[in-house]
Amino acid sequence: MYNRVLIVGYGSIGEKHAEILKNIIKIKNITICTKQKLNKFKTIKKLSDAEVKPSYIVIGSSSSEHFKHLKFIEKNFKKSIVLVEKPLFNKYKKISIKKNKVFVGYNLRFHPVIEYINKKIKKEKVIDIKVLCNSFLPNWRTNQHYKKSSSASKKLGGGVILDLSHEIDLIRWMFGEINIDFVRKGKFSKLLIQTEDLLKLNGKVKKANLSIDLNYYSRIKKRNISIDTENLSIFGDLINNKVEIKSKKKSLVKRFSNYHINESYIKQHKLILTKKSKEVCDFKFGLETMKLIEKIKRWKVR
Repeated sequence: MYNRVLIVGYGSIGEKHAEILKNIIKIKNITICTKQKLNKFKTIKKLSDAEVKPSYIVIGSSSSEHFKHLKFIEKNFKKSIVLVEKPLFNKYKKISIKKNKVFVGYNLRFHPVIEYINKKIKKEKVIDIKVLCNSFLPNWRTNQHYKKSSSASKKLGGGVILDLSHEIDLIRWMFGEINIDFVRKGKFSKLLIQTEDLLKLNGKVKKANLSIDLNYYSRIKKRNISIDTENLSIFGDLINNKVEIKSKKKSLVKRFSNYHINESYIKQHKLILTKKSKEVCDFKFGLETMKLIEKIKRWKVR
């Protein structure tokens, strides 16, 4: 059924999706919307050049172009399945989606550490949640200097709040809506970027305390989640692919050996294409996340 795929954009994420859909999902008819000249795939320069309606569309352009591309798709196509890479847009914008089915690419939902923890906390009363993502932007991409990337540009929708919004999606999806008490954000490093390189957010989810800490400037790479419940203390390490759980009587370490992050993208595509997409971020949820991101970006220290 999904034998005509269109990928919009061929940067690092567009190329990743193209390779997965071609080599792993085994889709043969893939077209890339890009101004680049490619030997591996058929290309078109703009969406209006599409000769037939694609059945599956992946929007992997810069986040500042997502709205324009999604608006064109909604106006000109119907009954297509659309996956928009995260974040949904570079800023909150209203759009009515009626003719197509739209998802947002928060693939960390399918990381085995997250899947494992999500099952463990279902019946637990959560007291405290901490998420941390330390990264060093110059190490993100090997084929492009970081100061020329979308991450470095306000115009293209960069900055840690948008780029690292996986953590915001995960908190909302796993625990519920975020109530903000405090936000500190801005550029604090000497990185050659126009965007914020730090977000520290404190708040609550229901009655649980919440801490979110994201940055672009740490040379020690970390991505983890810590959860304390009435009965358990849980630590999930998404870089080293392991979970530690301690209770009053037991200690457990669960490792996911030989796991590669591409598996989360593969699973996301398979769930969408087999119509088992309950756990995939839908358009409504993604748009609500954008609304929260806008609130965080506008937050003034009181």
